[in-house]
Amino acid sequence: MPDEGGADTPPSSHLRFLDPAGLRTSLLYNHAVLPPLFLEATCFVFGLVIGSFLNVVITRLPDGQSVVHPPSACPACGSTIRWHDNVPVFSWLWLRARCRSCQARISWRYPAVELLTAVLFLLAALRFGPALDLGAALLLLAALVAITAIDLDHQIIPDVITLPGIAVGTGLAVALHPAAWLDTLFGILIGGGLFLAIILASGGGMGGGDMKLGAMMGAFLGWKLVLLAILIGVLAGGAVAIGLLVTGAKGRKDPVPFGPFLALGGAVSLLWGTNLLAWYLGRFLG
Repeated sequence: MPDEGGADTPPSSHLRFLDPAGLRTSLLYNHAVLPPLFLEATCFVFGLVIGSFLNVVITRLPDGQSVVHPPSACPACGSTIRWHDNVPVFSWLWLRARCRSCQARISWRYPAVELLTAVLFLLAALRFGPALDLGAALLLLAALVAITAIDLDHQIIPDVITLPGIAVGTGLAVALHPAAWLDTLFGILIGGGLFLAIILASGGGMGGGDMKLGAMMGAFLGWKLVLLAILIGVLAGGAVAIGLLVTGAKGRKDPVPFGPFLALGGAVSLLWGTNLLAWYLGRFLG
């Protein structure tokens, strides 16, 4: 339905927001008066900047270091990285992946995290449009990127991300869509409860970090989409685990972090989950 300014109201972000009473999505700005793709380009650039900050989080958070002080420095020689050598992606390419001071190689992971975050933010802008729900989506995606990299490197999912994430996700869901509070509550209980049941049944075969990550995703996504996210994570994780076993890269008892696959499921559900569920329900239950 067009709003008073004549622009179409953007699609709702989660299934729980598709409420028969017609919960209205608040617009961030009048999209119609700005240049085409302005929001998308802004989110892409913003994603590059946030991705650069996430690199700091990924490097320092597991060691208990501050993410704001001291300034970024070369991990090899310790020299402070100047602002013009810290431009996302571009500086890495310009310096040919080497430190200006000591010529030590700079990992490809830094531009990869920046580009991944930028692309995810762009996809979120395309999916949600100029709605306040877009802000919640960006917060969740940034958290999922950081969790993925940290879990791959250290096999931990930091509580300092997931526990505040549960609170922030719940607060945003209730503030933006107060009538959907029950869906948020069920999302937390189901997202965390499934992993708690696995932990209890297996005697610790899965970490508590996965449980808290599931609860955080449930707070943002609601119960339907968090179930889809978990299913996608299990399928993706199983496929990769089989591939690693077949190729001999991992043994049967070697641990494989599940957080990255759960984060993948969360991102897919956030961006395309509503359409996937609508397609499935229409095809097999319609």
